[in-house]
Amino acid sequence: MKVVFFDLETTGTLVNKHGIHQLSGAIVVDGEVKEEFDLRVQPNPKAEIIQEALDVAGVTKEQILSYPPMGIVFSSFIAMLDKYVDRFDKKDKFFLAGYNNASFDNQFLRAWFLQNGDKYFGSWFWSNSIDVMVLATPYLAAKRTEMENFKQGTVAKTLGIQVDDSKLHDALYDIQICKAIYDIVSPYKI
Repeated sequence: MKVVFFDLETTGTLVNKHGIHQLSGAIVVDGEVKEEFDLRVQPNPKAEIIQEALDVAGVTKEQILSYPPMGIVFSSFIAMLDKYVDRFDKKDKFFLAGYNNASFDNQFLRAWFLQNGDKYFGSWFWSNSIDVMVLATPYLAAKRTEMENFKQGTVAKTLGIQVDDSKLHDALYDIQICKAIYDIVSPYKI
């Protein structure tokens, strides 16, 4: 089984208005982490940049505009995927995995493919994904009333995972926390 655990940071929350500025994750093949990545990317030039979103990620507009252009980063991302999946084989694809990724991150990643002129997102990834927040829900259902919220950091702490709050919302750190949550709550090993 092939999985890309991933998280991204964006310039806002609307997929049709905002863009990606950090894409991080880990490629897991048959349970083994093959590669980790932490890509800083200049957002789509047409993307609106919301200061509050940058504040959450702890970056400035000047920083993200100095990152490599999205076309260059996209090409290196595709080259990395190409090492593990044959995009021309309909039975060889990655599952996308993340925390609340089904409703947020997956949409931004798909849009990023289109912004880079690539309409073959489905050649790389299965349409169904692994959402770690959904997996954690039944696992923590009995404790939910004791929890302040169901954000990734709160869930991790409830599970006994050490969390450095100052590192949350860095995509690479977030995906490491996500994978740690998955390893506890999922009955399925990947």
